[in-house]
Amino acid sequence: MIFQTKKVKVKGIFIEKLIDRRIAAYQSELLATHYAEVENMYRKMRGWRHDYRNHIQVLKSYADMGALDELRRYLDELGNDLDTVDLALKTGNKMTDVILNSKISLAKSKEIAVTVDAHVAVALTTAEIDLCIIIGNLFDNAIEANMALPKEERMIRVYMDMKNTQLYMSFTNRTAAKKQHKVNGRFLTSKGTGHGYGLVRIDTIVERYQGYISRNSEDGAFTTEILLPQ
Repeated sequence: MIFQTKKVKVKGIFIEKLIDRRIAAYQSELLATHYAEVENMYRKMRGWRHDYRNHIQVLKSYADMGALDELRRYLDELGNDLDTVDLALKTGNKMTDVILNSKISLAKSKEIAVTVDAHVAVALTTAEIDLCIIIGNLFDNAIEANMALPKEERMIRVYMDMKNTQLYMSFTNRTAAKKQHKVNGRFLTSKGTGHGYGLVRIDTIVERYQGYISRNSEDGAFTTEILLPQ
């Protein structure tokens, strides 16, 4: 009996370590993806700045020639190009800006309408890596859910603000699924093996900060709300 008890404990420890390794591997993969997205965004920004003098020379040439139609066309092209690399969203917190802007760019490239209203404190007690995991996972899940919808129905809405000494965030996305139901107190993911670790990771972080998380599924929409003490 004692041997069986020890065997069960050893098995339990092994399973816990296996889960920890899988979560760690998922976290590393997620961060690598986020940093790649951010690096790509800044690479575009550096490239645009590098070409700045050339753009000015072209504009001056069109102006000297009186070619106003060509000048307007070139300005329109520059405006569209700049929209793809500019940090259009400025929340007040640099890390939040980087994550949100990279994800907004990704969502728009998939023709998803994105609305963001975010105002965040310059300094947060939430670690940057934790902020990256939470926002990155929420945005990735929202993008994934939208891809099953026609382009004209895709939508992600993000709201972030400081509620006294707490950071509040709300992510709402449209989904093709009808109202989802919880199994053992948790909404199930349909993204395949391994993707459930993202939800587990968010819950673990929120619990560590003694925060609050709520997930709500209605017909055609899914909302996640989080409060993190600061």
